[in-house]
Amino acid sequence: MHKIRTKTLHQEIVAQIQKMIHNGILVKGQKIDEKRLCESMGVSRTPVREALRLLKSDGLIDLIPHKGAYVSQPCIEEINDMFEVMSVLEGTCARLAAANMKGKDFRKIESLHEELEDHYRNRDHEAYLKRNHVFHVFIQELAGNRVLNDVINGLRQKILLYRQKQLYQPERFDQSIQEHRDLLQAFRKKDPGLAELLMKQHLLMQCKALVGLYASKGIREGEQAEEQEKRQIL
Repeated sequence: MHKIRTKTLHQEIVAQIQKMIHNGILVKGQKIDEKRLCESMGVSRTPVREALRLLKSDGLIDLIPHKGAYVSQPCIEEINDMFEVMSVLEGTCARLAAANMKGKDFRKIESLHEELEDHYRNRDHEAYLKRNHVFHVFIQELAGNRVLNDVINGLRQKILLYRQKQLYQPERFDQSIQEHRDLLQAFRKKDPGLAELLMKQHLLMQCKALVGLYASKGIREGEQAEEQEKRQIL
Protein backbone atom coordinates (compact mmCIF):
# COMPACT_ATOMS: atom_id res chain seq x y z
CA MET A 1 0.00 0.00 0.00
CA HIS A 2 1.44 3.39 -0.99
CA LYS A 3 2.07 6.19 1.49
CA ILE A 4 -0.38 9.10 1.68
CA ARG A 5 1.17 12.45 0.67
CA THR A 6 -1.74 14.72 -0.20
CA LYS A 7 -3.20 17.45 2.02
CA THR A 8 -6.66 15.87 2.25
CA LEU A 9 -5.45 12.83 4.17
CA HIS A 10 -8.81 11.63 5.37
CA GLN A 11 -10.27 11.71 1.85
CA GLU A 12 -7.38 9.61 0.53
CA ILE A 13 -7.80 7.19 3.41
CA VAL A 14 -11.54 6.94 2.70
CA ALA A 15 -10.76 6.04 -0.93
CA GLN A 16 -8.26 3.38 0.10
CA ILE A 17 -10.59 1.78 2.64
CA GLN A 18 -13.39 1.76 0.04
CA LYS A 19 -11.02 -0.02 -2.35
CA MET A 20 -10.09 -2.56 0.33
CA ILE A 21 -13.77 -3.33 0.94
CA HIS A 22 -14.45 -3.60 -2.79
CA ASN A 23 -11.47 -5.95 -3.29
CA GLY A 24 -12.47 -8.15 -0.36
CA ILE A 25 -9.42 -7.25 1.74
CA LEU A 26 -11.86 -5.99 4.35
CA VAL A 27 -15.05 -8.05 4.69
CA LYS A 28 -18.41 -7.82 6.42
CA GLY A 29 -18.12 -7.84 10.20
CA GLN A 30 -14.33 -7.43 10.21
CA LYS A 31 -12.84 -5.07 12.77
CA ILE A 32 -10.70 -2.27 11.36
CA ASP A 33 -7.23 -2.40 12.93
CA GLU A 34 -6.57 1.35 13.30
CA LYS A 35 -2.95 0.93 14.38
CA ARG A 36 -2.09 -1.32 11.44
CA LEU A 37 -3.94 0.99 9.05
CA CYS A 38 -1.94 3.98 10.30
CA GLU A 39 1.34 2.13 9.94
CA SER A 40 0.59 0.84 6.43
CA MET A 41 -0.45 4.31 5.20
CA GLY A 42 2.17 6.28 7.11
CA VAL A 43 -0.32 8.56 8.84
CA SER A 44 -1.44 9.40 12.37
CA ARG A 45 -4.67 8.19 13.92
CA THR A 46 -6.41 11.57 13.57
CA PRO A 47 -7.05 11.43 9.78
CA VAL A 48 -7.82 7.70 10.01
CA ARG A 49 -10.53 8.33 12.59
CA GLU A 50 -11.92 11.21 10.52
CA ALA A 51 -12.04 8.87 7.50
CA LEU A 52 -13.86 6.24 9.55
CA ARG A 53 -16.45 8.82 10.62
CA LEU A 54 -17.06 9.70 6.97
CA LEU A 55 -17.35 6.03 6.05
CA LYS A 56 -19.87 5.59 8.86
CA SER A 57 -22.02 8.34 7.35
CA ASP A 58 -21.81 6.46 4.02
CA GLY A 59 -23.04 3.29 5.72
CA LEU A 60 -19.83 1.35 5.05
CA ILE A 61 -18.48 1.32 8.60
CA ASP A 62 -20.13 0.75 11.98
CA LEU A 63 -18.52 2.62 14.88
CA ILE A 64 -19.26 0.77 18.11
CA PRO A 65 -18.44 2.62 21.37
CA HIS A 66 -15.56 1.06 23.34
CA LYS A 67 -15.10 -1.62 20.65
CA GLY A 68 -13.99 0.14 17.47
CA ALA A 69 -14.85 0.26 13.78
CA TYR A 70 -16.30 -2.69 11.87
CA VAL A 71 -17.10 -3.21 8.19
CA SER A 72 -20.86 -3.03 7.79
CA GLN A 73 -23.07 -4.57 5.15
CA PRO A 74 -26.54 -3.30 4.24
CA CYS A 75 -29.33 -5.83 4.25
CA ILE A 76 -31.20 -6.65 1.05
CA GLU A 77 -34.00 -4.22 1.97
CA GLU A 78 -31.51 -1.36 2.33
CA ILE A 79 -29.87 -2.23 -0.99
CA ASN A 80 -33.30 -2.20 -2.64
CA ASP A 81 -34.05 1.21 -1.12
CA MET A 82 -30.73 2.69 -2.27
CA PHE A 83 -31.12 1.49 -5.85
CA GLU A 84 -34.76 2.57 -6.00
CA VAL A 85 -33.78 6.12 -5.05
CA MET A 86 -30.73 6.12 -7.32
CA SER A 87 -32.80 4.88 -10.27
CA VAL A 88 -35.12 7.89 -9.92
CA LEU A 89 -32.20 10.31 -9.57
CA GLU A 90 -30.18 8.92 -12.48
CA GLY A 91 -33.34 8.63 -14.55
CA THR A 92 -33.91 12.34 -14.02
CA CYS A 93 -30.30 13.01 -15.06
CA ALA A 94 -30.80 11.03 -18.27
CA ARG A 95 -33.98 12.96 -19.07
CA LEU A 96 -32.31 16.34 -18.53
CA ALA A 97 -29.17 15.25 -20.38
CA ALA A 98 -31.18 14.15 -23.42
CA ALA A 99 -32.97 17.50 -23.46
CA ASN A 100 -29.84 19.59 -22.91
CA MET A 101 -27.13 17.83 -24.90
CA LYS A 102 -25.43 19.34 -27.90
CA GLY A 103 -23.67 17.58 -30.75
CA LYS A 104 -20.30 17.50 -29.00
CA ASP A 105 -21.93 16.03 -25.89
CA PHE A 106 -23.47 13.17 -27.84
CA ARG A 107 -20.15 12.49 -29.57
CA LYS A 108 -18.53 12.10 -26.17
CA ILE A 109 -21.32 9.72 -25.09
CA GLU A 110 -20.70 7.72 -28.27
CA SER A 111 -16.97 7.64 -27.55
CA LEU A 112 -17.53 6.44 -23.98
CA HIS A 113 -19.93 3.80 -25.23
CA GLU A 114 -17.39 2.52 -27.76
CA GLU A 115 -14.91 2.07 -24.94
CA LEU A 116 -17.53 0.08 -23.04
CA GLU A 117 -18.01 -2.10 -26.12
CA ASP A 118 -14.25 -2.71 -26.33
CA HIS A 119 -14.04 -3.74 -22.67
CA TYR A 120 -17.13 -5.93 -23.11
CA ARG A 121 -15.59 -7.73 -26.10
CA ASN A 122 -12.42 -8.31 -24.06
CA ARG A 123 -14.51 -9.46 -21.06
CA ASP A 124 -12.59 -6.95 -18.97
CA HIS A 125 -14.95 -6.35 -16.06
CA GLU A 126 -12.71 -3.94 -14.16
CA ALA A 127 -12.02 -1.67 -17.15
CA TYR A 128 -15.72 -1.76 -18.05
CA LEU A 129 -16.71 -0.73 -14.54
CA LYS A 130 -14.28 2.20 -14.50
CA ARG A 131 -15.50 3.50 -17.87
CA ASN A 132 -19.11 2.88 -16.87
CA HIS A 133 -18.57 5.13 -13.84
CA VAL A 134 -17.24 7.89 -16.13
CA PHE A 135 -20.25 7.42 -18.41
CA HIS A 136 -22.77 7.84 -15.59
CA VAL A 137 -20.94 10.82 -14.10
CA PHE A 138 -20.92 12.53 -17.51
CA ILE A 139 -24.68 12.06 -17.88
CA GLN A 140 -25.04 13.55 -14.42
CA GLU A 141 -22.94 16.57 -15.47
CA LEU A 142 -25.00 17.07 -18.63
CA ALA A 143 -28.15 17.27 -16.51
CA GLY A 144 -26.87 20.65 -15.29
CA ASN A 145 -28.79 20.61 -12.01
CA ARG A 146 -26.57 21.51 -9.06
CA VAL A 147 -29.02 20.38 -6.37
CA LEU A 148 -29.58 17.06 -8.12
CA ASN A 149 -25.81 16.73 -8.49
CA ASP A 150 -25.25 17.22 -4.75
CA VAL A 151 -27.94 14.70 -3.80
CA ILE A 152 -26.54 12.06 -6.17
CA ASN A 153 -22.97 12.58 -4.98
CA GLY A 154 -24.15 11.97 -1.44
CA LEU A 155 -25.49 8.56 -2.42
CA ARG A 156 -23.07 7.56 -5.18
CA GLN A 157 -20.14 6.48 -3.00
CA LYS A 158 -22.43 4.45 -0.78
CA ILE A 159 -23.97 2.59 -3.68
CA LEU A 160 -20.87 2.33 -5.89
CA LEU A 161 -19.20 -0.56 -4.08
CA TYR A 162 -22.35 -2.66 -4.27
CA ARG A 163 -23.18 -1.48 -7.78
CA GLN A 164 -19.91 -2.93 -9.09
CA LYS A 165 -20.39 -6.39 -7.65
CA GLN A 166 -23.54 -7.07 -9.66
CA LEU A 167 -21.64 -7.12 -12.98
CA TYR A 168 -20.06 -10.45 -12.07
CA GLN A 169 -23.41 -12.20 -11.87
CA PRO A 170 -24.09 -14.73 -14.69
CA GLU A 171 -25.41 -13.00 -17.84
CA ARG A 172 -25.30 -9.56 -16.19
CA PHE A 173 -22.38 -8.37 -18.34
CA ASP A 174 -24.39 -9.15 -21.49
CA GLN A 175 -27.47 -7.43 -20.11
CA SER A 176 -25.53 -4.35 -19.05
CA ILE A 177 -24.01 -3.66 -22.46
CA GLN A 178 -27.39 -4.11 -24.15
CA GLU A 179 -28.95 -1.64 -21.72
CA HIS A 180 -26.20 0.83 -22.62
CA ARG A 181 -26.86 0.26 -26.33
CA ASP A 182 -30.53 1.06 -25.79
CA LEU A 183 -29.61 4.19 -23.81
CA LEU A 184 -27.30 5.31 -26.61
CA GLN A 185 -30.19 5.09 -29.09
CA ALA A 186 -32.42 7.13 -26.79
CA PHE A 187 -29.74 9.84 -26.58
CA ARG A 188 -29.24 9.68 -30.35
CA LYS A 189 -32.98 10.32 -30.81
CA LYS A 190 -32.85 13.04 -28.11
CA ASP A 191 -35.84 11.39 -26.47
CA PRO A 192 -35.90 12.58 -22.82
CA GLY A 193 -38.77 10.33 -21.74
CA LEU A 194 -37.22 7.18 -23.19
CA ALA A 195 -33.78 8.04 -21.80
CA GLU A 196 -35.28 8.44 -18.32
CA LEU A 197 -37.19 5.15 -18.54
CA LEU A 198 -34.19 3.19 -19.80
CA MET A 199 -31.83 4.62 -17.18
CA LYS A 200 -34.26 3.76 -14.38
CA GLN A 201 -34.61 0.23 -15.72
CA HIS A 202 -30.81 -0.03 -16.00
CA LEU A 203 -30.39 0.76 -12.29
CA LEU A 204 -33.21 -1.55 -11.24
CA MET A 205 -31.70 -4.42 -13.24
CA GLN A 206 -28.42 -3.84 -11.42
CA CYS A 207 -30.31 -4.07 -8.16
CA LYS A 208 -32.03 -7.28 -9.20
CA ALA A 209 -28.69 -8.90 -10.04
CA LEU A 210 -27.12 -7.72 -6.79
CA VAL A 211 -30.03 -8.93 -4.65
CA GLY A 212 -29.73 -12.30 -6.40
CA LEU A 213 -26.04 -12.38 -5.52
CA TYR A 214 -26.65 -11.61 -1.86
CA ALA A 215 -29.54 -14.05 -1.64
CA SER A 216 -27.46 -16.91 -3.06
CA LYS A 217 -24.58 -15.96 -0.79
CA GLY A 218 -26.92 -16.01 2.21
CA ILE A 219 -28.17 -19.46 1.25
CA ARG A 220 -24.61 -20.76 0.91
CA GLU A 221 -23.60 -19.30 4.25
CA GLY A 222 -26.68 -20.84 5.89
CA GLU A 223 -25.91 -24.24 4.42
CA GLN A 224 -22.30 -24.01 5.60
CA ALA A 225 -23.42 -23.07 9.12
CA GLU A 226 -25.91 -25.96 9.17
CA GLU A 227 -23.24 -28.39 8.01
CA GLN A 228 -20.86 -27.13 10.68
CA GLU A 229 -23.52 -27.64 13.37
CA LYS A 230 -24.07 -31.21 12.15
CA ARG A 231 -20.36 -31.98 12.40
CA GLN A 232 -20.26 -30.58 15.91
CA ILE A 233 -23.23 -32.79 16.93
CA LEU A 234 -21.61 -35.86 15.42
